[in-house]
Amino acid sequence: MKRRDFVQLTGLGIGGMLLPASLFGNPVSVEALLEPGLLAVQKKALADVALNTARSGGATYADVRIGRYLNQFISTREKRVQGITSTESFGVGIRVIAKGTWGFAATNDVTAEGIKKAAERALAIAKANSKFQKEPVKLAYVQGYGEVTWNTPIQKNAFEVPVSEKADLLLAANNEALKNGASFVNSNLFQVNEQKYFASTDGSYIDQDIHRIWPTFTVSVTDRASGKFKSRDALSAPMGLGYEYMIPKSEDKLVTPFGMNLYRNSYDILEDAAAAARQAKEMIAAKSVEPGKYDLVLEPNHLGLTIHESVGHPLELDRILGYEANYAGTSFASVEKLKSGTFNYGSKLVNIFADKTQPGSLGAVGYDDEGVKCRRWDLIKDGILVNFQAIRDQVHMLGQNESHGCCYAQSWSDVQFQRMPNVSLAPGKEPYSADQMIKDVEKGIYIAGRGSYSIDQQRYNFQFGGTVFYEIKNGQVVGMLNDVAYQSNTQEFWNSCVKICDEKDYRLFGSFFDGKGQPSQVSAVSHGSSTSRFNGVNVINTGRTI
Repeated sequence: MKRRDFVQLTGLGIGGMLLPASLFGNPVSVEALLEPGLLAVQKKALADVALNTARSGGATYADVRIGRYLNQFISTREKRVQGITSTESFGVGIRVIAKGTWGFAATNDVTAEGIKKAAERALAIAKANSKFQKEPVKLAYVQGYGEVTWNTPIQKNAFEVPVSEKADLLLAANNEALKNGASFVNSNLFQVNEQKYFASTDGSYIDQDIHRIWPTFTVSVTDRASGKFKSRDALSAPMGLGYEYMIPKSEDKLVTPFGMNLYRNSYDILEDAAAAARQAKEMIAAKSVEPGKYDLVLEPNHLGLTIHESVGHPLELDRILGYEANYAGTSFASVEKLKSGTFNYGSKLVNIFADKTQPGSLGAVGYDDEGVKCRRWDLIKDGILVNFQAIRDQVHMLGQNESHGCCYAQSWSDVQFQRMPNVSLAPGKEPYSADQMIKDVEKGIYIAGRGSYSIDQQRYNFQFGGTVFYEIKNGQVVGMLNDVAYQSNTQEFWNSCVKICDEKDYRLFGSFFDGKGQPSQVSAVSHGSSTSRFNGVNVINTGRTI
């Protein structure tokens, strides 16, 4: 499955059914999701088997990941539940450096004997590959942390909530949409728990318990008289939270000046589903956009995808070096541009940072899959490119000696490699609201939510749509628009950024299944921002043909 397909699952009611079964593991009972895993002392003993076997076999470095991955997916349509799937995947991945070369092997035989055999296989692979290694692997130093733990700070484990309660909530959301004029509606709830134990010859034994959740739906309205139909997807964001995300809190709701509700750290799926039906009806009668130059007011749930594609991916060092060329292209950014210290990525307002510790984000962990303690670092500072994303065996290529802590594998059976951390646009420093921003626009469009998109192989020229569009005239929202997409290139777009709302407006967008690599792996990543304005952007009409 291609990365774009995963991103677009937001708009697919049956998206979960399209995912490969091998990604999630073996079907299990709902009760099995709550069974305790191995104790930390048991995992440490098994990890030491792998590390000792690697050392005795000539490895200069080794790490082991014992992973238990739990997933649950609930899907509904109109007044019925379509599917409930619970899965578990459990096993061990072992990575070694021998003769200056990486070797990797994995096993679901989580016994001392099974782990010993996997470590020996990883050693054999490394030694065989060393015949073709031109330069030895150079690992940045990482201190050993001893025995440590990190847990997603959830308030309510989603797996502890009865399936009937979760299914009833989705059906209630469907009913709200139908009551407000929806012709069709489907809703879904993804829940993930990664129980990951990492140990290495550096002296770390790291036990982490990670949770993620994603409610989503698609509402469609048909007009039988005209034969037209419109759909509106959920304005939820996948989050690194527990079930508390599904319990709406009034302080987390943001209301736009034209009555549209947006959400921050909790989500009201009933309210959003009802609004989606009303907006889909409104879209049918809305006028089609006139192409031309507009000032765009982009809310965070929309802008996050633009950040993901035009900043997150092009600043991955492995993509810049050409390692992703066969699968997803390269990047217009280069090591030379970074080292110049003067490459202008955006306006002086643009400050974009990477951070795998952001509370509530999908990428939030204490330590990455190489045992590196996660942190925040700048990618773009005052509009200037200042860093990339790199891991232990890459940073020396940048003249740096410390990993950024953004290594990840989708499961125990996959080798870890450089993945995008949370990449976010810093909020404005001066008090400024979305209401004020709209009042300052003479001719513009407000865009909320994600839509279709296209970007070239170097992450430079692009086109983005959205979920809903509102026309702005002389500081007032005057009605909905259809058929909107904007075109630009990465530098031109980010240099057109003229205003960013303050931290009170800051919210997270998320991509639950972002794909990369060969063989392909997926990861979850968030992108934070406040509502932002971009002046003089080219808007096209997607409904017109030449």
